[in-house]
Amino acid sequence: MKRITEIFVVLENRPSTLGDLCAHLADNHINIQAIGLFQDSAKLYVKEINKALKVLKKFKYETELRDVLKVDLEDRPGALAEVATKLGRGGVNIEYCYASLTKKGRSAAVILDVSDIDKAESLLKGK
Repeated sequence: MKRITEIFVVLENRPSTLGDLCAHLADNHINIQAIGLFQDSAKLYVKEINKALKVLKKFKYETELRDVLKVDLEDRPGALAEVATKLGRGGVNIEYCYASLTKKGRSAAVILDVSDIDKAESLLKGK
C-alpha cells in the first residue's frame, strides 16, 4: 500500500468524451495506469503527472490533484472485502475506488479515496 497522487478531471457527460481524453494522453505518450470514470469526471493514475497536466491544460480540461491510496491485492475471493472491512471498522469511509490489473493479471491495484488517508494508512500497514 502506498499514497499516490491521482488526477481528477472534470468531463462533460456526452459521447466521445472519454475517447478524446484518452487519445490526448496517448498522442503524448502518457500511459494510464488506472482509471475510474464517473458521470462527470475521471480519476487517473499516471506515472508522468506533470506531463499529463500540461496536456490536459492544453486541451482546457479542469483538473485537480488528489492524494489517494494504491493498495495491491491478491487475486483471490475476499481480498477487497478484508481491506474494506478493516477500514470500515476503523471508522474510515471509502469515498470511491477503482482498480487496474497488474501486467501478469494475478493481482489488482485498487485505488481508494478515503475520508481519512492518514488513519487508513495506519490501519492498512502490514495488511
